[in-house]
Amino acid sequence: MRFFLIAFLFGFSIASNSQNSDIEHVKNTINEFFEAFHKQDTTTMKSLAKGDILMQSISVNKEGHTVLNENSYKDFLRNIASIPKNRSFEEKLLDYSIQIDGEMANAWTPYEFWYMEKLSHCGVNSFQLIKENDKWKIIYLVDTRRREGCK
Repeated sequence: MRFFLIAFLFGFSIASNSQNSDIEHVKNTINEFFEAFHKQDTTTMKSLAKGDILMQSISVNKEGHTVLNENSYKDFLRNIASIPKNRSFEEKLLDYSIQIDGEMANAWTPYEFWYMEKLSHCGVNSFQLIKENDKWKIIYLVDTRRREGCK
């Protein structure tokens, strides 16, 4: 009986360490994405995603209606590359909540977006990722955007 308890605890420990390792790898993928984003390094950004992923943003317009905007990753990368170098922008991630099931991960990252050193808006990113060949790739990204209720 003692052998089975030790074997169970050892197996649980290995599974827990593997889960923690994957959480760190997902977090690192997201951090690499934003490092490349801030540098306008579209080549690296492209390597962190699986193909031309769908990107969506949820906001509320001036009339108070919820609006869903959709963009392809290709268009997003083109837009990032076209930002003039004299325009500063930074998306500050405030936290990470990462859940993993096998080869799929979800990362929930509240953020503030600063443009020309002024707070532009805030919201939450929701990344969906897939693990292929021991690497996490972004397969979907949706965010919320609001100007009120930010810190």
